[in-house]
Amino acid sequence: MSGLLDISIDPTRQENVTRILDSAERLFRHYGYGKTTVADVARDLGMSTANIYRFFASKTEIHQAVCGRMLELSYRMALEISRMPVSASERLRQYLLAQYKMTVETMLDEEKVHEMVVVAIERDWHVIEKHVDRIHEIMANIIAEGIAAGEFAEQDPQVASMNFGAATVTLCHPQMVAQCLAKQNRAAPEDLIDYVIRALKA
Repeated sequence: MSGLLDISIDPTRQENVTRILDSAERLFRHYGYGKTTVADVARDLGMSTANIYRFFASKTEIHQAVCGRMLELSYRMALEISRMPVSASERLRQYLLAQYKMTVETMLDEEKVHEMVVVAIERDWHVIEKHVDRIHEIMANIIAEGIAAGEFAEQDPQVASMNFGAATVTLCHPQMVAQCLAKQNRAAPEDLIDYVIRALKA
């Protein structure tokens, strides 16, 4: 993403990039991604549209960067939970419950935010794939610690992590969470979490 290149070595550029992303996120949240234009962001900041394009090549790039910042919050939450001084099972449980809560409250209750995330998922942007890989790495580390402690059965932590993610995707994927919320014939989050943790121990 050209809009995010080399900002660490140029404080002024970094400040402008941050201002653009703050404005874009605010407008996306208020009006929705589809109804917000680059010109709207420029107007909000008192800039020319051409000036915005000095930092981001397109509205798509701005959107990618905004979604990247949102996903970073999820990653940091997972990282903090992974460092808690509790069992591996409890850390996995705490992560899934926290991620489910974040998905429901942030990505579903705020309709315009949900729109941003859905657009990102549908376009299969690399920011989503990068986030999934980073979460898998955290979960694999937790599982490896659980195996070393005799808490989980001997297995490949990386494979276990990917299966763990696939089995619990309905707790983390905004569209799947939205579809399952009102359905009575879907597993309750707590029951699903108990099930996948038991599977790691089998």
